[in-house]
Amino acid sequence: MLLAVLDVGSNSAHLQIVQASSRKPPRPVFRLKAPTLLAESVTPDGALTPDGVDRVVEAVACTVEALREHPAADLIPLATATIRDATNNAEIRRRVREATGVELRSLSGEDEARVTFLAVRRWLAGPEGLLLLDIGGMSMEIAAGHDERPDLAVSLPLGAGLLTRRFLPEHPAGRDAVERVRRHVRAAVRPVAAELARRPRADRIVGTSKTFKQLARLTGENDRLTRRALRGWVPRLAQMSPRQRAKLPGVAPARARQLLAGAVTAITVMESLGLRSLDVCPWALREGLLLHRFSELRG
Repeated sequence: MLLAVLDVGSNSAHLQIVQASSRKPPRPVFRLKAPTLLAESVTPDGALTPDGVDRVVEAVACTVEALREHPAADLIPLATATIRDATNNAEIRRRVREATGVELRSLSGEDEARVTFLAVRRWLAGPEGLLLLDIGGMSMEIAAGHDERPDLAVSLPLGAGLLTRRFLPEHPAGRDAVERVRRHVRAAVRPVAAELARRPRADRIVGTSKTFKQLARLTGENDRLTRRALRGWVPRLAQMSPRQRAKLPGVAPARARQLLAGAVTAITVMESLGLRSLDVCPWALREGLLLHRFSELRG
């Protein structure tokens, strides 16, 4: 059975089609990214700008065209936090529906954490206690537990794009601006750290999302990220322009501006939770949605 998921986020509309099977992990068949580039398209009152809305519509239309050539039995169209939390989200959904026939859906941040947790749990294929961290464009998800459904699932407004807009308007960035990000992240994570401290320590710490993948590659560790290696990169990234960051290994130009905020968030959260290192998982929200949908279709 071919299943498709369309993840419309702050950087792109990402279409992924897989061959789903009850006996094997989902096998990728087709993948397409169409740029949305919404990081700088959010107004002070939380709405997407007209140009940003146009890019969302164009990106979804591009993926719909690809679906005609690669038909799937089912499509899961998901709008993540940038669109979900936009004050003009109803207009965005209407524009997309009228132009493409796609009805964008959204999950709460906590449900996104739960679905991503499912994907990582299946990827690990083991019974260990798991702690999951996921840094997106608008939010950060944290989940923990021993089963496929986490005991703890939270979403915090600590996305790399959001923090860049709020605290890092200039690049290169000054030391004071970086420190403001640290303080903000530390304060936001403090209640989660206190809750996790009351629970058994996780056997596996896993990070998902493009931010963790880029940081792991940047530090030369690829599928693993250590606090020690990341610490030296924060001041280096702060001294760079987005154009200079885009020349670094594994850094996409569209994400270069928000890479500093992602790095500061990652190391501050790791410090707050007492984590020296984490494994980087290739599966995340899209894979979790596909796994969940396949289970529903099987009945």
